[in-house]
Order: sequence, then C-alpha cells, then structure tokens
Amino acid sequence: MRVAFVGKGGSGKTTMSALFARHLASQGAPVVAIDADINQHLALVLGADRQPEPLGAHLTEIKNHLRGGNPLIPSADAMVKTTPPGRGSTLLRFDDLTSHPLGLTTPDGLRLLATGPFGDDDLGVACYHSKVGAVELLLNHLVDGPGEYVVVDMTAGADSFASGLFTRFDLTFVVAEPTLQGVGVYRQYRDHSAPYDVALAVVGNKVHGPADVDFLREHAGDDLLTWVEHSAAVRALEQGRPFALGDLEPANADALTVLRKAVDQQEKDWQRFGRQTVEFHLRNARAWGNAKTGHDLTRQVDHGFVFGPRHATVPAGDL
Repeated sequence: MRVAFVGKGGSGKTTMSALFARHLASQGAPVVAIDADINQHLALVLGADRQPEPLGAHLTEIKNHLRGGNPLIPSADAMVKTTPPGRGSTLLRFDDLTSHPLGLTTPDGLRLLATGPFGDDDLGVACYHSKVGAVELLLNHLVDGPGEYVVVDMTAGADSFASGLFTRFDLTFVVAEPTLQGVGVYRQYRDHSAPYDVALAVVGNKVHGPADVDFLREHAGDDLLTWVEHSAAVRALEQGRPFALGDLEPANADALTVLRKAVDQQEKDWQRFGRQTVEFHLRNARAWGNAKTGHDLTRQVDHGFVFGPRHATVPAGDL
C-alpha cells in the first residue's frame, strides 16, 4: 500500500511520516519511506546518521532500468516522469525497493529512499519536479501488495499537483494544524483531488485541547480521521534528543494505530491506477513532454498492458 503525507509547510507532515513509518516497522511490517520533499529532513527524523544517495542524481540510470525492453520507449531521453510501464518494461516488486542500492536502512529497520536536495547546478535554472519525477516513475512501475507499505513525505502545499503524482497513492493523509492556514491547505488539496477519486483523510497535529479538535471537525467534517496532541516526546524527537516510540503519550500512540487501520482497510484499485497513469501521461506529453523530448510520447501507451499483480512475477533485474 502506498501512503502519502501532505500538508502546509511546517504542519508536521515529515514528523508524522516518520512516526507512522516507525510505527509500522515496530510491528514487523515491511516499510519503505521516501523523502520527496524539497526540504530533505526525513532521514534526520528517522534517526539516520546520513542522507541516502539521491534518486534525482541517478535519473538516467533509473529510466534505463525501468524502460527495460519496452519497444515503445527507445531511450532514457524519451522517458519523462509520467511515462507508464508497458510490455517489456521492468516492473518492481516491493523487495526491489527494500533492497534498492540507493537507499539506506534506518535504526528502526526500515528502508529509506530520497529524491535528494537542490544542488549548486540546480539553483536558478531547474525546478524540483525533475527530482520528484524519480519517485513518480518508481511508483508507476511498482507492483505492491497487501502488508507492504510505502510511506512518502511529499512536498508542501499543492505542489504535487504539477503531475499525476497525487494519484499514485492508496491513501493520502493531509496533516493539518488547527489554524485557518492549516485547514486552507486541506481544502485546496481536497478540491483539486476530488475529480480523481483520491482517498483522503485529515490528521490533526499540534492539538492542544478540545477546542482545537472542534475547530478541525468544523472545517474538515468526516474527513477528520484522528489527531495528534501536542507532545513533549515529539518535541524531543524534533530537537534531536533521544526518542523511542514508547515515549509517545498513549493518545498519540493510539492515533498511529488508527492511521494503520485506515490504510489496511483501503482497497487497492489497479484499474483506477492504470487509467490515471495513462491519463496524466497523455496530458503531460501534449502540454510539454513532446516538445521537450522531440518524441511523440503519446505513442508510449501500451494499450494491451494490464496494471496490477498479473505482472508481479516479472523479474525486475538489477539497477
């Protein structure tokens, strides 16, 4: 199952991503966490002593690996962030992410991948979407199953709507502080995603009491799934002091359990996933991809390809 954490900058979505990933790992679940935020802080909050090798710096290699022997994609240069898989493409099993050579294993035993930060060569001349494109390509080619968790810390606000990435998840958690700005980003995300059957739930954060809960419920209604109270343990985590999941207040630990239950109850919809992968690729091809690559990217769609576990046994090979 693929899970995204989104929200206003400063809402605590990176902390929530890390807490949820650690919660899953503590229960023995296989977890891959991906830092797809322009501010690369997930490794720090997960207790890693270094950053993973950036996916964005290896985009050509990733493209060549994923296109495999697909005859509709002649080269990495003809592949963009929305390119869908087809017959001959390299499809990824979940184990290919847990053993991905560009990742690292955190002290909690989960695997961490990261898009990577801006480099000196990027400043003033490139946008961050090129790096996030590596995540979208990996998710487009991933055949994951029940009990396998990919947790993605997304860019702040509505930036993920610049491509089809916002539709790549089984469930999206919008982390919202009990403020007008916090619920404003929730409404923006809800309204943009509504036409695409995106499963959405609100997680309140930095809640100080019943009045904050009432505020969130007033503005988010039934989308409010649970909330995390202001936490001394989380503050210690964010300040780099020793932290263990057992340090969480009982109500906050219970909130993580609620999140997992919601994810586990979500049904995987491979038909929707495939339909929207193709839809957003065609949009991007016509809007900018054809002109940028010099190829007619609409011809990359393999109409005989079926998304889902039917292809789960296709060998992925080595990157």
